[in-house]
Amino acid sequence: MEPTDAHRATFELGIKFGALYHQFAGTPISPASAAELASAIESAIENQPHCEEVSVGMKTEAIETAVDPDVGYTEFTGEFADVEILVDYEGLEARGVMEMDDGYPRMRLVGIDDTA
Repeated sequence: MEPTDAHRATFELGIKFGALYHQFAGTPISPASAAELASAIESAIENQPHCEEVSVGMKTEAIETAVDPDVGYTEFTGEFADVEILVDYEGLEARGVMEMDDGYPRMRLVGIDDTA
């Protein structure tokens, strides 16, 4: 079976989430640097083909709680951000989110809309 445009749109969405998580997991983060890291993540992922919008909401209270007082930072993981990504592939918009689900950062498809 030949992949449809909807298949390709969701594939592109998955690529964006995989790149986001594996590129930025482990990055040193503190409450003071959270907004800058969110902006860097958004800019980096939005550079990828078919990516229309990336929104990263940092959970600064959770980051503050996790900071090691001896070093002044913790490492970025999915528990510290809510992420939404919008991909446009051939007039189909695929929207996905990364949210915590039972202690695990789940990336899931929210929906696909035909914008044509």
